[in-house]
Amino acid sequence: MQREFPGNAKDMVAGMFATGFVNLYTGDIEAGLHFYRNILGFEETFRTPTEGTPEHVELALNGFALGLGTVEAAKRVHGVSAAPGSPAMALVVWTDDVDEAFEQLVSAGTPVVQPPHNTGNHNRDALLRDPDRNLVEFVSKLT
Repeated sequence: MQREFPGNAKDMVAGMFATGFVNLYTGDIEAGLHFYRNILGFEETFRTPTEGTPEHVELALNGFALGLGTVEAAKRVHGVSAAPGSPAMALVVWTDDVDEAFEQLVSAGTPVVQPPHNTGNHNRDALLRDPDRNLVEFVSKLT
């Protein structure tokens, strides 16, 4: 099923864009890097500045790109007062085994919102928080 958008085809600018990623604002970029890079296995692909504590880092996991930017950089560069941890969105990460991932994440000190549970569409989900209290949902298909 194709999603319908308001307006007509002349209003669309599709084709102008190459790729995208989610950028999360963080109050502690080192803690965020530890969580996404060291615990979840994202690979760092870019950082600025390259020396010292970064204010923006880009990471990738199997083709999915994620940016971490400091609250201070959001204000200075974009004029945005970022509020990490506000539940405006959840980052979804698929895994082969939610229960095993949950146990490892809890052992690493990751805060739990909702333990593994069965949901619709034959999914099993767990909801946790990253170091800035952003929601991170871990999902696997039930067999």
